[in-house]
Parts: sequence; C-alpha cells; structure tokens
Amino acid sequence: MSTLFWLVLGLTTSAQADVYMATAQDGSITLTNIPSKGSRFKLLLREPVVARPGPGSRPEVSPLPGLQKRPFAKLIAKVAGEQELSESLLHGVIYAESSYNPLALSPKGAAGLMQLMPATAQELGVDDVWDPLSNIRGGARYLKQLMKMFDNDLSLVLAAYNAGPGAVRARGDSIPPFPETQRYVARVTEHYRRLQAVPQ
Repeated sequence: MSTLFWLVLGLTTSAQADVYMATAQDGSITLTNIPSKGSRFKLLLREPVVARPGPGSRPEVSPLPGLQKRPFAKLIAKVAGEQELSESLLHGVIYAESSYNPLALSPKGAAGLMQLMPATAQELGVDDVWDPLSNIRGGARYLKQLMKMFDNDLSLVLAAYNAGPGAVRARGDSIPPFPETQRYVARVTEHYRRLQAVPQ
C-alpha cells in the first residue's frame, strides 16, 4: 500500500477526522489532521459530525448504516462475491461516484452507479450502463483489473479509477497531483474504512 493510503487510515481514527494536505515542490504529499498555523496545508477531507445534546457536548462522527441497509445491497454483495472484492470497497466507490443514483450522468459522460465512461463500459462489455447490476458488474471488473495492474495498492487503484491508469503510470505509479483525484482517494478510503468498522 502507498504512504497516502496508510496516512489517511491513521488520520481518520479520531472523533473529528478532518484531513489536511500539503504538496512539496518535488511532488511528495504530506497529510495531517493538525495543520500548523500559517502553513501551506489545505483542507482535503472534512468528516461530517453531529453534536451530542447537553452542556459540555463534544462532536462525534455521524453513524453510517450497515451494508445490508444500503441501496442495492444485494446486487453489490452478489458482484463482490463474483469478483472477490470487498463489499465495503464497492459501496465506497458507488457512494463517492454517484451517491447511489443509478441515473447519475457526469458532464464528461460517465454514467450510472459506478460512473463508467462510454469507452470503458464498451471495453468491459456493459450493454446497459443504466442497469444497476450491469453497471456494478462493469465497475467491479474494472476495479479488479486495476487491482492486478497496481499490485492491490488501493490508493493507486482508486487514483486510476478516477484519473485513469495512464495518469498514475505516467507519474511513476504515484497519485497524480490533481486535487479532484486526491480528494477522491481520501474520500473513498475513509468511507471504506468506516464501513469496515460498522457492525453488519
């Protein structure tokens, strides 16, 4: 696993888990949940919180529903079993890509639950990107291909899913310096980690 993935996991274990990032001139990335004043750290990921009622209350991370209570849970479980992928990972990607909207369409043409680009969907043999099962299957197959390509390094897999494998390869198998991609990797990783901790 790359350093970014493990840093995000480590930084998101506190009750309030905002993540800040700074990029050095050589392209290296530093993440922290406690940025120093006057530093160049920028907010990368804000953890939603809810306040406990009563005096002296402290914020806590809002709870997540278990996998079985989420939309398309049975389809996702079926596809996860077919591709030998984590259900939590598929839920994390779908949450970040489409917020479980099977009719989601991006300005670039990415469609459906897992936001498949037309060319990618065609390569994966997805006949109907609007069909939830077909879309999830296509996205899961793509994730499986990326897992093999990047030796199961989840942060690189997610970066490639967002920015394309060419963008990751072109930078020596590292996360591209695109704010959207860096936020995407952090968001999916955090959601995946939290789902793993939720009793099912």
